[in-house]
Amino acid sequence: MALSGPKALKSGRDGDHLGQNAALTFQRLGRFMHDAAYFQTLKTAMGHWAADLGFAAMGVTDTQLGQYTPAQEAWLDADYAGSMTCLKEQQPLRAAPELLVPGTLRVVSLRLDYLPPGGAGLELLSQGRRAYIARYALGRDYHKQVRKRIAQLGDRMRDHVLAHLGPRPLQYRAFVDSAPISERPLAEKAGLGWIGKNSLVLHPKAGSFFFLGELFTNLPLPLDAPIGSQHCGSCTRCLDVCPTQAFSAPYVLDARRCISYLTIENKGPIPEEFRRAMGNRIFGCDDCQSFCPWNKFAQKSPLADLLPREPFDGGDLLELFLWDEATFLARTQGMALRRLAYPLWLRNLAIALGNAPADPAIIAALAAKRGQVEPWLAEHFDWAIVEQEAKLARGPGSPGEPS
Repeated sequence: MALSGPKALKSGRDGDHLGQNAALTFQRLGRFMHDAAYFQTLKTAMGHWAADLGFAAMGVTDTQLGQYTPAQEAWLDADYAGSMTCLKEQQPLRAAPELLVPGTLRVVSLRLDYLPPGGAGLELLSQGRRAYIARYALGRDYHKQVRKRIAQLGDRMRDHVLAHLGPRPLQYRAFVDSAPISERPLAEKAGLGWIGKNSLVLHPKAGSFFFLGELFTNLPLPLDAPIGSQHCGSCTRCLDVCPTQAFSAPYVLDARRCISYLTIENKGPIPEEFRRAMGNRIFGCDDCQSFCPWNKFAQKSPLADLLPREPFDGGDLLELFLWDEATFLARTQGMALRRLAYPLWLRNLAIALGNAPADPAIIAALAAKRGQVEPWLAEHFDWAIVEQEAKLARGPGSPGEPS
């Protein structure tokens, strides 16, 4: 039966033209549906490849981060970044990933667990003569280890696209904590967890002892949904246990008070008000996640390269302090610890030695090295000597001292 009325196609040239347009429309729609199905297949394959490369989870999100921008800007305006002035300068890029890599349409967020076999190492915090180093830094530098695997994932993605769709404009770029990227918001949007009160991404089956990395791409991969709700509830354990009370409010970290910032990012003197609270922590701090109830589900690292290297997991503070610069550089080769210059290594160790149980050998070592360092660093040695001498004066059996 022929169509009649306004919906009828006109005959002649006009009718032929409309018919051709309709055919093109259906052709494009078919191609779109084919591509959509293909990109879902590609994403599924990428999940398997990511697992083969050691990643525990993968999610995909877009580049829209406007919902996070007000809080980020308020944090910067409050000067909570301390000396990390680059964060404010780079905020426009953090707020818009497509400005960092033009053409980016999707961000593939990836999780790689790093907890060492010994777990969170909480027992070390009560052993004042032994060094505590943040768990992520005990093995080889994660930047290269994780980024290499993300790049390999990108290569597999590229090869699959070329094999199934043929040559087309394709771009991708791997990142691991090495560019102005809002990693945690992207991970939250991609469904890898929620941002907890300690400002870290938490997952209900993995806690927070994991690295995040990203693969930027212009491919229209299907999006994942966020977990959808916070699961911290009324718990404030992470806020309560912070040695320096670095959280000004839930979800808000004042980096200037954070031991991780003080021992790593801060390149100058450490304010005296924080020194005793640092205890034996010489590189970073894990307290706000070690005491988090969700980290009973934290997963061990699957990569041998990330396993602790001797003698850094609980090494003797005095032995580490006695290393000369050549030894320090040799022993930390290929580790994140090399982010510290040797004077900062001594600075952190001097404070830990001041907090350690009384030992005349500690005082002698501090005094012997004092004349070899710059005045700003020598002041930390002087502080530690005073702390040690006060403990010796109190004698064995005094609070905090062995009997």
